[in-house]
Amino acid sequence: MEYVPRERVRLLTGVLSVVSLAVVFAAAGGRIPASSVPAAPEWVIDVIPAVNAVISAVAIATIAVGWRAIRRGEIGRHRAAMISSFGLFVSFLVLYLYRLTVTGGPDPFPGPDVVYQFVYLPLLAIHILLAIVCIPLLYYVLLLAASRPVAEIPSTSHARIGRVAASLWLVSFALGIVVFVLLHVIY
Repeated sequence: MEYVPRERVRLLTGVLSVVSLAVVFAAAGGRIPASSVPAAPEWVIDVIPAVNAVISAVAIATIAVGWRAIRRGEIGRHRAAMISSFGLFVSFLVLYLYRLTVTGGPDPFPGPDVVYQFVYLPLLAIHILLAIVCIPLLYYVLLLAASRPVAEIPSTSHARIGRVAASLWLVSFALGIVVFVLLHVIY
C-alpha cells in the first residue's frame, strides 16, 4: 500500500482545509455563478435538503459504528465506517454547495422572528462553526491514517484528534438535521 509522505500530513491538511473552506464560503456567499454548474430540474433542487438530512442521519450511524468498532479493536471495520462517514460528508457537501450555487444562497428562514433569533440562528451558528472546525481535523486524522501502517497509528495523535473530530462531527450532523426540520418541515 502506498502511503502519503509523513512529512506532508500537516501541509496537505492545511492546503485541503483552505481549498475546501474557500469553496464553501464562495458558494455560501453567492460567488460561484450558477452557470458554472449543470442545470437540474426544480424538483431535484427541492429534494436536496431532505436527501442531505438522510445523509446526515446515515453519517451519524456510520460514525457511531466506527467509534464502537475501534473501541472493540476492529480496525478494518473502523476504517470502513470512517471512510464511509467521510464519503457521506463529501456527498452532503457537494449537494449542499450545488444547491447554494444554483439558488444563489441559503434559504431565508420562514418562521417567526423570535424562533429565528433565539432558536434557529444559534443552532445554525453552532452547526456551521462545528462543521468548519471539523474540516481540518478530519483531513488530519485521515491523512495520519493514510500515511502510516496500521501498527504505527497508535503512536500518533490519530486517536486523540479522532475522538474530538468524531464528537464534533456527530453534533454538527445532528444540529444540521435540526436546522433542516426547522427550515423545511416545521416552518
